[in-house]
Amino acid sequence: MPTRLPPAAPNESRLRPPGSMELDPAGGPLATEETPRLIASNKVEGTPVFSRAGDQLGVVHNFMVDKYSGQVAYVVMLCGGFLGLGGSHHPLPWRALKYDPRLGGYVVNADDSALISAPRYSAAEDPFMDPAYPAQVEAHYFGVRAEAGCAE
Repeated sequence: MPTRLPPAAPNESRLRPPGSMELDPAGGPLATEETPRLIASNKVEGTPVFSRAGDQLGVVHNFMVDKYSGQVAYVVMLCGGFLGLGGSHHPLPWRALKYDPRLGGYVVNADDSALISAPRYSAAEDPFMDPAYPAQVEAHYFGVRAEAGCAE
């Protein structure tokens, strides 16, 4: 059965077929990889992540989508390293982030020192294979005093 798309939000047009770079037919300057409400995943990767104070903490490395609900569950923020190597990966619950157009990035809804003790992992690890890991991440940001900042 084909997936039914929800009606377009006001001022939002339907997306074109994948790979199309046609302009918005409503006359807007946006390519189809982005509308006022939607953005393609490849445009989210590399977006800066900031603390509440406006300090850049890292960048969005990728995000994890729940296979069953289709919702973004976590953003994986990369801190440090060079070209994706040697940095630490910090899973941030999607709901802990808010996009700030003035900064051109996402702001972690937390205090400045939390990522020092927040769940993190290296590129060689895959902690999400442990069924308890997502609950640990959620508890850190929403069940305990949450803070944000990269620790080397």
